[in-house]
Amino acid sequence: MATVVSSKERSGSSIDDHTKLQPLSKHLQPHAEDPAAALANARHEFGEHGGVNMSIEASATFTVMEPETMRRMFTGELGPDRDFFFYSRHFNPTVLNLGRLMAAMEGTEAAYCTASGMSAVSSVLLQLCSAGGHVVASRTLYGGTHTLLAHFLPRTCNITTSFVDIRDHQAVRRAMVQGTTNVLYFETMSNPTLTVANVPELCRMAHDKGITVVVDNTFAPMFVSPARLGADIVVHSMSKFISGAADLIAGAVCGPASFVKSMMDTRDGSLMLLGPTMNPNVAFELAGRLPHLGLRMKEHCNRALVYATRMKKLGLKVIYPGLEDHPDHVTLKSMAIKEYGCGGLICVDMETEERANRLLKLLQNCSQFGLVAVSLGYYETLMSCSGSSTSSELSKEEKEQSGISPGLIRMSIGFNGTLEQKWSQFEKALSKMQDPTTV
Repeated sequence: MATVVSSKERSGSSIDDHTKLQPLSKHLQPHAEDPAAALANARHEFGEHGGVNMSIEASATFTVMEPETMRRMFTGELGPDRDFFFYSRHFNPTVLNLGRLMAAMEGTEAAYCTASGMSAVSSVLLQLCSAGGHVVASRTLYGGTHTLLAHFLPRTCNITTSFVDIRDHQAVRRAMVQGTTNVLYFETMSNPTLTVANVPELCRMAHDKGITVVVDNTFAPMFVSPARLGADIVVHSMSKFISGAADLIAGAVCGPASFVKSMMDTRDGSLMLLGPTMNPNVAFELAGRLPHLGLRMKEHCNRALVYATRMKKLGLKVIYPGLEDHPDHVTLKSMAIKEYGCGGLICVDMETEERANRLLKLLQNCSQFGLVAVSLGYYETLMSCSGSSTSSELSKEEKEQSGISPGLIRMSIGFNGTLEQKWSQFEKALSKMQDPTTV
């Protein structure tokens, strides 16, 4: 859905009343549409000369036939929904087309694609919270997001955050203060501990108090759709599974059209004024990868389940929501589209950083099972010791509260090579790990 710029000032620090979700008993349609089907039903953009792929609009600025048109665009009377553009920091046709696809995938009215996942997260929070605002957030989050909420926003904007165990619904309810709390923020599947949030129940609780729900769905594209389960806004790091090639940095904000409009307001829109603009060449690349995201996710998830099951049988301490003994297994099953599986990430707890690093070294340098690298969603398996990498911003106490042990290895399971080939490589590394003579 195309969106236009509104010149109306924000009425408050949360989504306008008419854009809030209806009571979930009326609004919610679990699994009503497979995201792959929604993507296939989205409008196909053809190239300028009839090409099957959309064109790349590389222009930074756009001309008009009549000078009067410029004033009408800047007041919001004319906008991209009627094919009027004036500057690519505002809207770019190629980036806008990618946004339409992301909105279709997540089941929202609109979406805007940004230069990174963190720019999407920070822009959303700054749009929803004014100075002195309050956020309730899961205490287990990506390290960059946790630091943004715990340190940067309090220092720069006096926006404070209460961190809670997202599984403890009584604690979440107590932390949310009606009239004071602006946002409930959590990840569908937490980074790195793979805690699964009960999206419908958390949304009910927040909406009962008039609080906007923002969900980071980076770990669960295609198989969980937070907006279809009641979330107001969904954010993504598109650099991960959506990209699939570890070659692009990108983010997305998916939500009500009126909210996306407010973020693009020329006077107080966070996206418009902070300028985390996506390059149209990146948008073109990502638009070509979304159609096969579903196929890729099915293979990521399938291999993750097979490996997690086998690792558990070998006696390793494995965390994977697809295993029946995971505390959130039933919750995830109730939300996920079963054809996809339960996610492409596994955690293996080696207890100490020394043991974790030794296993990582063997997996990469001895058996070629995967690569020691941060990020996820690549076709090769990516592995890292979370406590000393992507969660290193957290203090020792914060890591303990989040369940991040010093030896926790996060594995993003790839699909390169055959399943059995890669499993034999894992077994080879593990056997050397258990050999005291191996350096």
